[in-house]
Amino acid sequence: MGRLLQDEHSNSPQALLDRSRRPGRSMGTFARTLEDSFTLRGLALPTDQAERLAAGRRKRRVDAAPEPLRPAVAAFDASRMRAQDRARRAGTRPRGDLTLEAALATLRDLAVFLVDQRGKNDWALIDIHNIEVFLTTLPTARKRRLTVLRQFFGFARQQHLILVDPTRGLTAKEPGGFRGRTLTLDQQRDLFGRWTGNDHAHPHEALLGILTLLHGASSAEVRMLQITDIDPRTRTVRLGKRPHPVPLDPASWTVLQRCLAHREGWLTDNPHVMVTKGTKAGRSPA
Repeated sequence: MGRLLQDEHSNSPQALLDRSRRPGRSMGTFARTLEDSFTLRGLALPTDQAERLAAGRRKRRVDAAPEPLRPAVAAFDASRMRAQDRARRAGTRPRGDLTLEAALATLRDLAVFLVDQRGKNDWALIDIHNIEVFLTTLPTARKRRLTVLRQFFGFARQQHLILVDPTRGLTAKEPGGFRGRTLTLDQQRDLFGRWTGNDHAHPHEALLGILTLLHGASSAEVRMLQITDIDPRTRTVRLGKRPHPVPLDPASWTVLQRCLAHREGWLTDNPHVMVTKGTKAGRSPA
């Protein structure tokens, strides 16, 4: 900070923030700390670091597509970015960066599959059988991949890149119900004892485990939990976008207090309950 204040450039908060950034994919811990401090106090606008990183990730996915099929993928990406910008200006819900990047990854994989395994260098040559074989290469992602492909080929048909949509007639039927791994009751009891006993489990592990085991919380809900979401009077917390506060049983409340005591050792202004070495100087979730 001293070096920046003593050089010949402007010392306004926005100028200091811009000059503190490191070149490359990471703007550096110092710049992130300045950004959190200045934006919290209304002294500067947030940087475009997240947008730069997202643009770089999208470009790498587009560039990884084989050259003959790449222009259509790039045009589809540009179209989705325009739609995202319109949604932001209209105040509706735009697609997130991760959603856009996942779609480009699917198209990259399809393009590589078509060129390497089917010898097709033109989107107009794709038929339903090629799409069906591609979807079988990753059966667990069939529904997600088919959704992306329908969007892409709909765009390609509008742009007159193809005459017939090769995804027409394909379905993505999946069995209903939960299909993930579950723990036996004995395993759950062992974990409950670890998180509520004296097994020296880390407070973050214990809080995440207890809220997941007893209250069905997702990792994102626990990571985003802030101090202001806790009501000591009623012993409730607000998790994510749930419409009502979640009442905590004595075991869960005790584990939460352990996590808050651990947090006090960081001497941080970060509003989240879970604070780590990497987030104590800022305001982002762990």
